[in-house]
Amino acid sequence: MTTQSTEPFLAARFIKEIGRGKNGARSMTRDDAHDLYQAMLDGRVSDLELGGILLSMRIKGESVEEIAGFLDAAEAAFEPLSAPPGQFAPVCIPSYNGARKMANLTPLLAMLLAREGVPVLVHGVAHDAGRVATAEVFEALGVPAARHRVEAEEAMSQGHPAFITIDTLAPKLAHMLSLRRRLGVRNSTHTLVKIMQPFAGPALRLVSYTHPEYLEMLGEYFTTAALPERGDAFLMRGTEGETVANANKAQQIDWFHGGLRTTLVPKQTLVGELPLLPEDKDAATTAAWIRSVLDGDVPVPPSIAEQVAQCLLVSRTLQSRQRVSEPIE
Repeated sequence: MTTQSTEPFLAARFIKEIGRGKNGARSMTRDDAHDLYQAMLDGRVSDLELGGILLSMRIKGESVEEIAGFLDAAEAAFEPLSAPPGQFAPVCIPSYNGARKMANLTPLLAMLLAREGVPVLVHGVAHDAGRVATAEVFEALGVPAARHRVEAEEAMSQGHPAFITIDTLAPKLAHMLSLRRRLGVRNSTHTLVKIMQPFAGPALRLVSYTHPEYLEMLGEYFTTAALPERGDAFLMRGTEGETVANANKAQQIDWFHGGLRTTLVPKQTLVGELPLLPEDKDAATTAAWIRSVLDGDVPVPPSIAEQVAQCLLVSRTLQSRQRVSEPIE
């Protein structure tokens, strides 16, 4: 190991700038944000300073440059996955909220896409107190969590959706998420895991937001600071925080590609006729209902069918774009 990777990282100069409150704080540059978050992930920041940083950022809110720098460090902290060859670029679905009032239909979205030949990776938490996690619904469907990166790649190569916990995919990020239990509030990592791109090549990221200020910040990030070679992104309001379309609403979906923003689905409105949904939100009931949809006994909710159609279109376009850009040997 290098000396730089083991020496304590003195964060006082950063805290001095970001810790002045919502109105008085100043944002870091992308490079400074990268260096600070990298040190945090490597455990080189003391607990006292780490708590100060996380709470300061919680109060101040992340700037585009800061979230970009944090993400640069986050994506370098774990080994990326490879997607199988085919006509579709992989689709990445983060799942960190689960269901509290409605059935969690993220597994349905993933399985509908995989059925069409799309490599699908879902990453998230294994459990969430008071909510039904995607991992639990997948388990009830007979889709176990991948035990390591290669197992997730094998599942995708066989045409199945792959689910991997953040603890397995990126342990350093998982540790940062776990600090919520000690501090009582979320931190910047909860945003990073929803926008990170875990594949080595371009992929389509499905990203959700819950608060209007994040719509503005993430919209600016994807048009000005995101690395285009990492692929495209869909941004939509989360369904209880999940990136699956709300079965009861036609939700707006914005597509970010090459610094451009295109609205694929107009602003959310109530659907004309409410679809037949699971009677309960528990994992077993939700899984049984998803099976009935996949078997054709129950129709796919129109908003989710629209989301699938848009994913197929852009995933295929992204893959075609990648093939054109590949050098001819």
